[in-house]
Amino acid sequence: GMQVAVIEFARHKAGLDRAHSTEFNPDTPHPVIALVTEWLQGDGQVQKRGQDSDLGGTMRLGAQACHLTPDSLVREVYGQDEINERHRHRYEVNSNYIETLEGAGLKLTGRSCDERGLVEMIELENHPWFMACQFHPEFTSTPRRGHPLFSSFVKAALAQHAKSDKG
Repeated sequence: GMQVAVIEFARHKAGLDRAHSTEFNPDTPHPVIALVTEWLQGDGQVQKRGQDSDLGGTMRLGAQACHLTPDSLVREVYGQDEINERHRHRYEVNSNYIETLEGAGLKLTGRSCDERGLVEMIELENHPWFMACQFHPEFTSTPRRGHPLFSSFVKAALAQHAKSDKG
């Protein structure tokens, strides 16, 4: 979801006509979402992977640490500065477009804790509740203990509904 939201934002707010993910269109003039081919290991060594690699290819998998931006909605939802969430994906926000996206108003409110600072979460300014994430909150959510993002979304929807009933 976050990847498609970034594509939509890039096209209609950042003026990047035909922006896309290289997963869907390898020939896009604006690959705002692209395959990551380098990974930083725990010991600080860079490991290069390709699509034919025997080291799991280009999949980003498992728990990853994420730093949340102060004064962001997501920081308020989690109530802490750093979280760990489970990943299972191959494509990331292309760091070459970060300045353009932020300049158009996209808030990058969660970044990986490694030196690459991969985009983990986004928000829209002036929106009651719009967040998207690179990870999979459904992996750790249960019916009795909903993930903070799901619980926050439901609360925001109820609050918005209550406002519309009064108006």
